[in-house]
Amino acid sequence: LLLGRPLSAVVRLYVYALHGCLCEVAFTAVWDWCSTQDKRLAGHSSLWALPMYATAIYLIERLRGRLLAHHLPLPVRLVAYTGFIYLWEFSWGAGLRLLGACPWDYSGFRYNLGGLVTLEYAVPWAVAAFIAEQHTLKLNQKASQRLQKHRKSLQYIIILKLAVKKLQPRHSLWENTCKQC
Repeated sequence: LLLGRPLSAVVRLYVYALHGCLCEVAFTAVWDWCSTQDKRLAGHSSLWALPMYATAIYLIERLRGRLLAHHLPLPVRLVAYTGFIYLWEFSWGAGLRLLGACPWDYSGFRYNLGGLVTLEYAVPWAVAAFIAEQHTLKLNQKASQRLQKHRKSLQYIIILKLAVKKLQPRHSLWENTCKQC
């Protein structure tokens, strides 16, 4: 991580992967509690979710920039994000199904498309997009701004440490002189 620069893409992808999986585990725990009254709140996810959420939120970050550049209001942005999420989930689900590895199946939902996406999740996906835009992406931006803000202070500290190091004696002549004092 270089001071004064935004968080690297690798760091952001890592944060987005963990954020997405944590949200999925929390969502599935609450969903199961609402539907079965399971008080264990044992949510679940799949390791496939890590790259799926990492890349989805990373692309939503890019989409956010374009939507804000056009001064689109929040409800319009949420519809765009939700549409993107459905496209992303369907694409990943289709690819994973070809590998025999798709960890979800929405066939039991009334408004599903091939068991890969379901309209019943439209509101939760819109809420997830809202959280991503208003909190996750802003945290990334704030972290980069903090680094930029403190860059000068950190540069002065580094320069001061280097200067002090240069003033320190490098041989025993200094020690001998000080002992005689």
